[in-house]
Amino acid sequence: MSSEPAVAAGADALVVCAHGTDDPEGRRTTLDIAAAVAARLPDVAVSCAYVDVQQPSLDDEVARLVAAGRRVAVVPVLLTTGFHVRVDVRRAVAAHPGRVSTSGPLGPHPLLVEALLGRLLESGAAPDASVVVAVAGSRRTDARDAGLSVGAALAERWRGPVSVGFLAAAEPLLPDAVAAARAASDRPVVVASYLTGRGYFHRLAGSAGGDLVTEPLADHPALVDLVVRRYHEASAAP
Repeated sequence: MSSEPAVAAGADALVVCAHGTDDPEGRRTTLDIAAAVAARLPDVAVSCAYVDVQQPSLDDEVARLVAAGRRVAVVPVLLTTGFHVRVDVRRAVAAHPGRVSTSGPLGPHPLLVEALLGRLLESGAAPDASVVVAVAGSRRTDARDAGLSVGAALAERWRGPVSVGFLAAAEPLLPDAVAAARAASDRPVVVASYLTGRGYFHRLAGSAGGDLVTEPLADHPALVDLVVRRYHEASAAP
């Protein structure tokens, strides 16, 4: 028997909500995630929307689906609570009382750590390498703490030392964290990209001085599992 929450009657549309990017590979990532989720939810209309840079906007996509008579679950493929979750997503939900619900962001969650570990193993990183988890960063203390918690969770499953570096708005910044990891050990230093896709932040991760940089989480099966789980949670919400 499935442990997933029951889906509320009529919750037949899922909007995979991403930040948006000018990077073609980053754009493809969101579409790949949505396609993988759609394969898992064949009776649900799955579409993509964005809170910045790209179209359709989240507001417009939600309005379109509601006008078509659908009930909508919005799942932000954002890793922590931040401005876009607190403002943009909430606004889109509040505009259609009783017709739209949301799960909140993907993380933090053990499945994201599973995806991060999977990307490390795929990269060919030495099993005792020093790992620096590259986190986007935020001025919000709770978001910074969430990033640090990812590093702590990964450290429980990785043989070598694990630390965290931020790409913006929080310290230690990723290049400083990489330098500290290199100074502390003669092991190779691997930057583990705790990002959903390619784009500006992933390029920053690639220039931070690591010997190896993993692929973003993207459509790793564990992340897709989490999006499906968040859909069920949103669908079951009042």
